[in-house]
Amino acid sequence: MFRIKKLDIFILRQFLLLFIGSFFVSLFVLMMQFLWMYVDQLIGKGLTIDILGQFFWYMSLMMVPQALPLALLLSSLISFGNLGESSELTAIKAAGISLMQTFRSLIVFSVCIMLVSFVFQNNIGPKASQKITQLLISMKQKSPELEIPEGIFYDGIPNCNIYVQKKDLQTGKLYGIMIYRMTGSYEDQAIILADSGMLQSTAEKKHLVLSLYSGEWFENMQSSEFGNSASVPYRRESFVAKKIILDFDGDFNMTDASSLSNNWRGKNLQQLSNDIDSMTIHYDSIGRSYMASARISYYRKDSISKKDSMQVLKIIKSQKINFDSLFVKQTDTEKRTIFNTALSKAQQEVMDLEFKQLITSDGDWLIRRHKIEEWSKFTLALSCLIFFFIGAPLGAIIRKGGLGVPIIAAVLVYIVFYILDNTGSKMARDNIWAIWFGKALAPAVLIPLAIFVTYKANNDSVVFNFDIWKNLFMRMMGFRVKRHVYGKEVIIQDPDYTGDAEKLSDISSRIVIYSQKKNLKAAPDVIKVFFRYNPDHEIEHIGKELETIIENLSNTRDKVILAELNTYPIIATKAHTRPFERQWMNVIAAICVPAGIFFYFRMWRFRLRLLKDLRGIRQTNANIISRIGTITQGNL
Repeated sequence: MFRIKKLDIFILRQFLLLFIGSFFVSLFVLMMQFLWMYVDQLIGKGLTIDILGQFFWYMSLMMVPQALPLALLLSSLISFGNLGESSELTAIKAAGISLMQTFRSLIVFSVCIMLVSFVFQNNIGPKASQKITQLLISMKQKSPELEIPEGIFYDGIPNCNIYVQKKDLQTGKLYGIMIYRMTGSYEDQAIILADSGMLQSTAEKKHLVLSLYSGEWFENMQSSEFGNSASVPYRRESFVAKKIILDFDGDFNMTDASSLSNNWRGKNLQQLSNDIDSMTIHYDSIGRSYMASARISYYRKDSISKKDSMQVLKIIKSQKINFDSLFVKQTDTEKRTIFNTALSKAQQEVMDLEFKQLITSDGDWLIRRHKIEEWSKFTLALSCLIFFFIGAPLGAIIRKGGLGVPIIAAVLVYIVFYILDNTGSKMARDNIWAIWFGKALAPAVLIPLAIFVTYKANNDSVVFNFDIWKNLFMRMMGFRVKRHVYGKEVIIQDPDYTGDAEKLSDISSRIVIYSQKKNLKAAPDVIKVFFRYNPDHEIEHIGKELETIIENLSNTRDKVILAELNTYPIIATKAHTRPFERQWMNVIAAICVPAGIFFYFRMWRFRLRLLKDLRGIRQTNANIISRIGTITQGNL
């Protein structure tokens, strides 16, 4: 029986505070991303506070299902990172409580969040999406707020281009006005010039009243009686004061919601299922009607039947009639007529098929979008649980709290999810992949990752220890690691200078023999490296003996010897002989040509580096032997 323990309450309390904060931060980021896509439809439209408030409210409701998994990922990473960093997680494990027992309260919470996300997407989300789509269309159709700039043509008023040389911001008067008014076609345009004027909106915000002073009006008098003649009369009018009424709908009008019946995001599961069935039946009937019309056009009544056409073909084959010879006998006019008739029929058939393809492809695209939305409601809800089983174990492994490493890890995981989910959706939408495959791509990749990190965290693995991966990368790329030998404050036993000097002299002699024998400057043999490896343990022995001598000499009080000890390089004892320890891995590296080339040149580099290190070791040995001789003579 499930019993609530104090540990469950303690972990849930810490998690909830982080989850609430992470949720609102994630929601804000997603809202800003969505707002950036439609910022051009909001700026300069003169929208009231209540319209903007509705837009932000419905936008926040629509982003809640996407913010929940990201909040779970981030909060679980931070909470268990804090527990690991403060050693509380270690104390919990020392008390005999496994990691999965630590997770159990949060697992119940994550399942509840997953159900809340699904219910939200199925009930509240579609309504919010319907409302915000309605608002966006209405905002797009609203005329912009009238802000006529100086020195450029302004086309914000329908059928007009207005140029203003200067305007007075205090009085609202405009100076040096030029207006191009397009009433119909190019021939019907009017040009209005005025020294000054005023532009005001009517009370109902449906029209603009343009008051002009001291100007002229030029207008073409195009009418049907003149036809398309180039000699078109025009009218010229000079005026002292004149008022012009311009159409300008500056009010906000909400779009009819009935026009959004094909908005798949604004439907719940039942509506999606019903619409998919109805659209499938509808477009299937269209396809059958197209098939029937194609058969009727092929076997129309005024043409011969299929049986008669087969008999005609048999007659043609028996008499060996050549259609090319018949065509050559025709006159040029008859040939041209035949060509034109065949071409017009072919073009007509192609246009008819393209039109039918357009209708059927649009229907197929609409059905796929409904099915993708149907799958998205399940996959997005499931991602809440997946993200928890990635975030919590990852935080327990990394053991870094705060907002540094957890945010980086959360962003990387979410980017992978976002790329996979969007790629799968796009491929399914374009009918390249099956819908179930495209929408299941992200969960199929992240679920094994969640199982892997949960298993590693439960077994106290150090697979995500950054220091280990850093050292591995440095060894793989051949980066050097510096030696650090410091003087000791308390020395129990002084080093054996005479014995160490003899050993260093022996190492120098062996290095000379090894360098002459191996010829490290030459390129390595590919066959011996990857396929017929012969072991080389001499450098391993030299390295071990040298490290023992360095450890012994580190007990010295002489600063010169300590400085010389830090000049010894750290030898890579095996990297110059073969890429890997196991023979089959070397064979695979050779077969994979790019990898084999990389490891070959890497090994060659290590051979040249070893040659340089051996020379440095000999020189350092000589310096230390000389210093030991000085110390020994001083002691005598």
